[in-house]
Amino acid sequence: MKLSKKLTGISAGVACSILLLQSGATLAHHPIQAKFDPDASISLTGVVTYVDWRNPHAHIFMNVQTGNGVENWAVELESPIILKLNGWSSETLQPGDMIAVDGITARNGTRQVWSENLTLTGTGREVYSVADTRPPLPLAKRPAPRWPDGQVALGANDGSDGYWSYPSEIALVEDGVSVEMDEYGMLADINDASRVAPMQDWALELYKNRQSRSLQDDPVFLNCKPPGGPRQYQSVLGFQLIEDRANQRIFVTFGSGNHNFRIIYLDGREQTGLVTGDDDNPLYFGRSSAHWEGDTLVVDTRGFNEDFWFSNGGLPHTDLLSMEERFTREDADTLRYEVSIDDPGAYTRSWNASWTMQWVGGEELPIHFCQNNRQ
Repeated sequence: MKLSKKLTGISAGVACSILLLQSGATLAHHPIQAKFDPDASISLTGVVTYVDWRNPHAHIFMNVQTGNGVENWAVELESPIILKLNGWSSETLQPGDMIAVDGITARNGTRQVWSENLTLTGTGREVYSVADTRPPLPLAKRPAPRWPDGQVALGANDGSDGYWSYPSEIALVEDGVSVEMDEYGMLADINDASRVAPMQDWALELYKNRQSRSLQDDPVFLNCKPPGGPRQYQSVLGFQLIEDRANQRIFVTFGSGNHNFRIIYLDGREQTGLVTGDDDNPLYFGRSSAHWEGDTLVVDTRGFNEDFWFSNGGLPHTDLLSMEERFTREDADTLRYEVSIDDPGAYTRSWNASWTMQWVGGEELPIHFCQNNRQ
């Protein structure tokens, strides 16, 4: 059922507006459709009372005039990191500004709306819009940087800033399969579910259930669980590969987590640890042992728990999951990632997926805290 409302607004105090919605609009970073109903549209006109510029998503609080008085609404936007990349700031709107919002409402009936369009009513100027911020590639390919011994460098090796981002695939799908998905891994057609990967019957039914519930059960959404498995390489917030060559290890840090990191060891150590996890290599990310094959880093990872989704869109896995990952820096601006999935608990056979990432040079890895505005 399509919901459509038209409301007009007046101003009120900032403190009052915060109290009215103190318990709303503070969920973790999540697929939008998990919290908001795409079929429940709404239009609001009102006065800005407060700007909450914190991760995981920025919020604009506004007072809206109704027949019964004033209601305070929370307008949810993208992460401040993404908004800043698009030229916006916490100063773009100020308390007292008159705005109009078109969006979709929260599934739980609270006064929250995801903004699809936000304009200043006085000028009609659209604000807090988001476009593709992918940096342009150079006209000619640049060779991959190398260490003094000739080994290819997986990140910046000259002390400069940079990270990998803008994955060519947004969810884990078997190579050679083409299915339509949105940016969160939601299938356009649920009948394509069996084509995504060679799932066992129980895993397919679980995957379809997660999809039919609009990814509301995503542990990232519910509890800010880390993005383990290949999911860590499919966020626009990016990741870094920091090589500690003296100690034969590589740190993998993520822009999409709460300063989560993973360690890949190249010293040949055994992939053993405590059942409850290791301080230096938590089971959300498994235990990784690696070696070089020419310019390709080959990583064997196993020892995962089942407390996270290892892909956008909710593909299942079990604690039998093991992965062979291959990282190849094809040139200075392109990293190719290939993964072989072996999980006899969830899949009928081993299968492969691959995609590329783009180098974002001269920029620090974004700092994203999943629960910043739950404080």
